Amino acid sequence: MTRQARLGENQYGKAEIRVMKVDRDRPRHVLHDLTVGVALAGDLAAVHLAGDNSAVLPTDTQKNTVYAFAREHGVDQIEDFATLLAKHFVDTQEAVHRATVTVDEHGWERLADHTFARSGRETRTAGVTHDADGTRVCSGLRDLVLLSSTGSEFQGFATDAYTTLPETDDRILCTSVEARWRHAEPQTDWRASYDAVRSALTNAFADTYSRSLQQTLYAMGARVVSTCHGVAEVRLRLPNRHHLLVDLEPFALENPGEVFHVDDRPYGLIEGTVLADGATADDGTW
Repeated sequence: MTRQARLGENQYGKAEIRVMKVDRDRPRHVLHDLTVGVALAGDLAAVHLAGDNSAVLPTDTQKNTVYAFAREHGVDQIEDFATLLAKHFVDTQEAVHRATVTVDEHGWERLADHTFARSGRETRTAGVTHDADGTRVCSGLRDLVLLSSTGSEFQGFATDAYTTLPETDDRILCTSVEARWRHAEPQTDWRASYDAVRSALTNAFADTYSRSLQQTLYAMGARVVSTCHGVAEVRLRLPNRHHLLVDLEPFALENPGEVFHVDDRPYGLIEGTVLADGATADDGTW
């Protein structure tokens, strides 16, 4: 005997919409870094049972709505932003009876007027090698996320037949720092040494007007080896976390550098080593 099937509870939506809203209406910029999820439910049986899409609001449209609302209404309290979006989807879509909007806000620690470090401490690392030649210590960190909302450009680069990237004189610069530094001599206070290196990295990032992430990498490494006692060499790995300006013209909205799509991958990866004057590079694994 063949058993009948029936459609049960269902919903659909757009997951993990990454959006950065930058408030630029004051000298000290304010960041609202969000991950938004939308889930809609209602009279949607026809799309499942007959492939009838007439009641389906595309998930791409849901994503665009989040971007447009960030520009039109701004972002203050995430509860209010989520409420505004959920009401919009139910009020404007006859078939939608329930809208669930989730918002995660990712905190940033202010370093300067327009420079920030992602909240939540990075991971501190250490590597020690001991053999007949002695004991060698390497300190480090990873997942130190830094962002400047202005003070960065990328122009005058090489082009060829496959180049589509436009030049820009003002962009968001964001990276997740992975750094390792080799000590020329043991430290009497490892924690103080670590704090000094971290401070040198973040201050150099904040202080440097960036014409390329390579230039910023060198400035950060140079600050470390020139100001941090006993550090002979620092190796830096800086992925470029792209923030792309969203085109809001289809929705009759201007976007004066305020709403960005956070493009997690693919990404540019910049790597380099900076040595203290007179130091010899260590080609070993550390």
